[in-house]
Amino acid sequence: MKVRTPAGQTYRITRRWVPWQRKSRRLSLDALEIPLGAPSGDDPISMILMVLWLVIALPILVVVVVVVLLTGIELVLLLAILPFAIGARVVFGRHWTVEVRRAFTPIHEERAGSWAASGVRITELAREIEAGHVPPDARVGSS
Repeated sequence: MKVRTPAGQTYRITRRWVPWQRKSRRLSLDALEIPLGAPSGDDPISMILMVLWLVIALPILVVVVVVVLLTGIELVLLLAILPFAIGARVVFGRHWTVEVRRAFTPIHEERAGSWAASGVRITELAREIEAGHVPPDARVGSS
């Protein structure tokens, strides 16, 4: 569920489907800016600029590729384990965790009980946030 505070900040309140949080979500490439067009030309100065651009861009591209591969591997593993995690929740009656996020950053989480109880808690949290009362950062096991 997506809600806004009176100040206009957007929060998302959801159930966490697996008992852990993804780690690669914390990796950010926001500050990374790669120029789309490389300098080109026939003169020696343009060739030197192009070589310098490649020397600078190559390590950045390697980092981007590694981050994308690691995130992809984690996503594939998550998708492979997800049916078993959901099945365990249904069969063993595991409690659901309700999570409040700002963008992709979790700021609050709490155990809410059954599917119905977690739905009620999501609605309560949404009303609180819409009234301007954002829950404190009380994540279980936060580091």
